[in-house]
Amino acid sequence: MKIFRFVILFSFTLALTYVLNSKFENTPWQKVNQMPALGKFFNPFEGFWQNAESKKVSEKVDLQIPGLHDKVEVVIDDRMVPHIFAQNNHDLYMAQGYITARFRLWQMEFQTYAAAGKLSEILGAKYINYDRYQRRIGMLYAAEVAVKEMMANETSRVVVTAYSKGVNAYIQQLEPKDLPLEYKLLSYKPQPWSPLKTALLLKYMSKTLTMRSHELEMTNALQKHGKAVIDELFPNYPLRHDPIIPAGTKWNFKELKVPKQPTKYVPEDLHKQLIEKRLTEKQAVGVGSNNWAISGDRSATGYPILANDPHLKLNLPSIWFEVQLINPNVNVYGVSLPGTPCVAIGFNEQASWGVTNTAADVIDFYQINFKDSTLREYYYDDKWKTTTLRIDTIKVKNKPTVYDSIYFTHYGPVVLKPGEKHFYGTRGLTRPGLAMRWLAHDPSNELLAFYQLNRAKSYRDYTKALAGYACPAQNFVFADNQKNIAITSKGKFPVRWEEQGKFILDGSNPDHEWQGWIPNKYNPTIKNPERGFVSSANQFPVDTLYPYYLHWSYATYERGMRINEQLAQMKKATPDSLIALQNDNLNLRARDLLPEMLKHINVAQQKGLYKDVFDKIKAWDYQQVSKAVGPTVFRYWWRFLYRAIWEDNFPADSMMIYPKADKTGDLILLNDSIPSRWFDNVRTTQVKETLGDLVNSSFKQAVDSLKKYYGNKVTNWTWAKEKTTTLLHLARLKPFSVLNLPTNGGARIVNATTERTGPSWRMVVALGKRPKAYGIYPGGQSGNPGSFYYDNFIKDWQNGKLKRLIYMQSYKESGKRLKVRMTLNK
Repeated sequence: MKIFRFVILFSFTLALTYVLNSKFENTPWQKVNQMPALGKFFNPFEGFWQNAESKKVSEKVDLQIPGLHDKVEVVIDDRMVPHIFAQNNHDLYMAQGYITARFRLWQMEFQTYAAAGKLSEILGAKYINYDRYQRRIGMLYAAEVAVKEMMANETSRVVVTAYSKGVNAYIQQLEPKDLPLEYKLLSYKPQPWSPLKTALLLKYMSKTLTMRSHELEMTNALQKHGKAVIDELFPNYPLRHDPIIPAGTKWNFKELKVPKQPTKYVPEDLHKQLIEKRLTEKQAVGVGSNNWAISGDRSATGYPILANDPHLKLNLPSIWFEVQLINPNVNVYGVSLPGTPCVAIGFNEQASWGVTNTAADVIDFYQINFKDSTLREYYYDDKWKTTTLRIDTIKVKNKPTVYDSIYFTHYGPVVLKPGEKHFYGTRGLTRPGLAMRWLAHDPSNELLAFYQLNRAKSYRDYTKALAGYACPAQNFVFADNQKNIAITSKGKFPVRWEEQGKFILDGSNPDHEWQGWIPNKYNPTIKNPERGFVSSANQFPVDTLYPYYLHWSYATYERGMRINEQLAQMKKATPDSLIALQNDNLNLRARDLLPEMLKHINVAQQKGLYKDVFDKIKAWDYQQVSKAVGPTVFRYWWRFLYRAIWEDNFPADSMMIYPKADKTGDLILLNDSIPSRWFDNVRTTQVKETLGDLVNSSFKQAVDSLKKYYGNKVTNWTWAKEKTTTLLHLARLKPFSVLNLPTNGGARIVNATTERTGPSWRMVVALGKRPKAYGIYPGGQSGNPGSFYYDNFIKDWQNGKLKRLIYMQSYKESGKRLKVRMTLNK
């Protein structure tokens, strides 16, 4: 009996050992080849248990970091922000790389896999099409070009090389038990860092901020409706707007050369697109950014105050890493992109700066006429030109390697080959046979610009730092202790004829190429305007007096106009004044349009629930806050009305877009004097609809839908139930995510917090003899889900509270908030 029991237990032990050390890659419950060998994962000596961290931290740490030229001192404060003190640039950026990797290694490397189109290596065959897409749009190519530029400049070469050495010094010290948790979950190990990986991250941000295009949709709309309709509904400049550079600004440009528009061109076969259904999501609204600076005349101290809150998709670990960098030549504080040296948004003892995206058009698509199916030659300037073939290798976890051929024209890559089926995001971006011209493929060195900006003490330094900045174009707001404020829409902008890039271009015609570059000194900029403030919210940079064509499609008017409305009223402002504006929840669109919509409601017909909802929305104060019902009702009502106006002529499932909300609002407000023909539904031939008809039918649809989702009790239809914010883990691991967080604000609100996007870093800097700065971002300094410091900032961020930032001058400073002293020895 004992022998029998021993055999059973021994057999069970062998089976359990096999199970716990196998990955079961082909089982139904292992869908994406991400399940680790469970024995290793649960191993108490090397598994996930080793990633648990205590809130309490050591007070003093000494580390050996081979490669340093001198000793580096690091102070870590109560928010886990490192303040790095070095004696030279090499050690400063090597220490930044080391410390950033110590907090965020997995995030840094995972994002380079995503940028380079290498996710299949670690996540399996499910990601092959994603990787193909990244390769086809030229992400690897763009990074390779960028790293050559960085390495060609002595300053940026020292910075990026030292940073890479620091990351690698940390990787080399890691033992299997110390690996970040995600490496253990996904069963792979970190690879050596290189300047190319830093370049990939910079280009990944360029993609996030510039990879938008409506050429397909606009070309289809042009072909269906004609130029007169395009001019009416998709104007090059909106009726109502408050541009970044104040309207009416005169430009003294000498020797100005603006190209004339060549012969119109629409590819003959584009009518096929009209019957093609849109299978990808239309671009989400609400992704944007705010920044502004007020002059000393408007502040309580007599010195400028600057504010910035870039709005991006919110993930965990956080997009940003907070850091202070100090050596004899620089003392800068702010946030960096993990994996890139320097500070991207921040301040030093004399100046501060922040950024918003310009939304300028730096991507065009060209119809290419290939000689034959080999794609070796294409027609350009009355002759055949040779393509460049690049064979990309896509390694796939536990599967055969995939090879992909990418053909480059002189414009750029052919993302989708003639006759090739759409995959991943290609349907929403391009169509077969188009070449992509994207500024991010051009040589540039943004790292050098940020290096110089970190050291800027004056307006002159600021302009010098930005002189070579190219892509992604940004609205750089600036303030200094000399009491200057300024804003510049800075980037490398192609010289275009009017509407060039609004539609697909002729790849055979040299006149359709970019006609050189707008000179740096002619970039839209203003210094110390009379109104006493500068600001941007992704809106049009300039009015029609600016002689160069930049783009036709920018953010709608609401955020920019609301910010300027509030800044114009500020007197003796403090940082709290600017923090309050960052948290402003007024829905300007509702304030402008809701009274007109309510005017058209047939009140006598509203009974029961409909009357209750009508009374509720009529009493709404336009504040888009969690406890309010008004935001929910307005969202549904506006969606149904917007759809009712445009769906008959611009079907949502076609490759077209609706006219902008700005234009729609204009038609509604002008209805009494100029009733628009677009309110008539052309699908109904028996009756001609009016705005009143659409307002009443869409109101009923909204109420019926809300009743279906939330029941009969109107007080339950709160914004908190309708809109919550999710911070999703980068690998989409829900246990490591923060889900359904109630937040105020929303798309097109100054507090632009939506379901997946929002203020990724809120910063306010009051300049003076010593800067006083405040900041917060959603997440925490640590990238380890097992750490208290992984998400400890979220509650304050949710409530719109900014923390006072500790701006150190000396390593010897002391204080209750300074928790850890770390020495990095050479």
